[in-house]
Amino acid sequence: MSDGLFTDVRMKGFGERAPVPDVLRLLDARTASLGSESISSAEAMGRVLAESVTSPVDVPGFDKSAMDGYAVNGRGSLEVVGASLPAKPFLGRLEPGQAVSIMTGAQVPLGAVCVIPAEVANEVAGRVTLQVEPAPGRHVIRTGEDVARGAVVLEAGRTLRPADVGLLAAIGAARVNVVKRPRVAMIVTGDELLPPGSAPHGTFVVDSNSPMLAALIVRDGGVPLPVQYVKDNFDRVRDAIRTAAADVVLISGGTSVGQEDHAPRAIATLGELAVHGIAIKPAAPAGIGFLKDPDRLAFLMPGNPVSCLCAYDVLAGRAIRALGGRSREMPYRTTRVPLGTEVRSAPGRVDYLRVKLERGRALVLPGGSSRLGLTATADGFLLISPECERLDVGDEVEMFQFE
Repeated sequence: MSDGLFTDVRMKGFGERAPVPDVLRLLDARTASLGSESISSAEAMGRVLAESVTSPVDVPGFDKSAMDGYAVNGRGSLEVVGASLPAKPFLGRLEPGQAVSIMTGAQVPLGAVCVIPAEVANEVAGRVTLQVEPAPGRHVIRTGEDVARGAVVLEAGRTLRPADVGLLAAIGAARVNVVKRPRVAMIVTGDELLPPGSAPHGTFVVDSNSPMLAALIVRDGGVPLPVQYVKDNFDRVRDAIRTAAADVVLISGGTSVGQEDHAPRAIATLGELAVHGIAIKPAAPAGIGFLKDPDRLAFLMPGNPVSCLCAYDVLAGRAIRALGGRSREMPYRTTRVPLGTEVRSAPGRVDYLRVKLERGRALVLPGGSSRLGLTATADGFLLISPECERLDVGDEVEMFQFE
């Protein structure tokens, strides 16, 4: 953890690595949800409510029929005195011995006891004969039965689903206040990198981190900005970070102890490098910074793809989710499964282990922080706690599922 002074670890190595629980506490203490904005309810799918929504109306706003058939006041044979259609209600009152034909969704007239489905009624020459006994209130949806005026229908903090968007329309809410989505800049450093869509050749490799990060950012409710590619040059890296107009800046590559790893010093010159070097494998070179003028979060993301994925889920994603009003926890389903592989872990370190399920057991896949292809075959991953040094075959573990 930072003492306010920058330590250049290039070509020297990390003297110590910050414990993951301490890093998460620091991150949580210095991140909070962004402010709110008003948007069209029709565009609110997937957004997080900044304020609870109260219905200004009853839904439905009148007693309506749940069936096609007859609204009746009486039993046996009744006189049909009119019809009630959607938006064209029967305006009179039903007297005993009367009925009106009615369509689904149409207003049930005053005096009606219930609605009798058309299938059990027979109309001939202006009279309808009922084949069942009327039951009071049957097939009638009462005023406010779905939503009552003044009721809180959606709570603040809720991530809106399709049915929620429909409910907003039903109560006449044209606009809704939601948490702003964090804008996330991606800066990719390295002389050897080619943009996605290129063909790798010679000693040049294609950037796989930025499309992976963009997909993760969208999953977590953020807005990924166009990626910037920066050569391994301190001034260029610093300037790219300084001018990034975003709430969060992710710097991929140039974060470790190599001669051309300029991002840590660049962050330190633009604000505070609070953490550099974390007791987590394979994302040990990750780091966290707090930029000034304007205030922004910055994350050092290791260049190796699996390390980058690990650093995102555990660190950067946690902050992005919090800024957008979502749960800080990783958005993966979990399940308890027995281990099919023995595990050894260094004390004090969190291990991120990719696993594949075979015969109901979690088999740990071979290591390698650059092996993204192997990660694509995994069913999920384990996070081995700092207190755990050994797990045996058959021990039950919590597995985070990719699907």
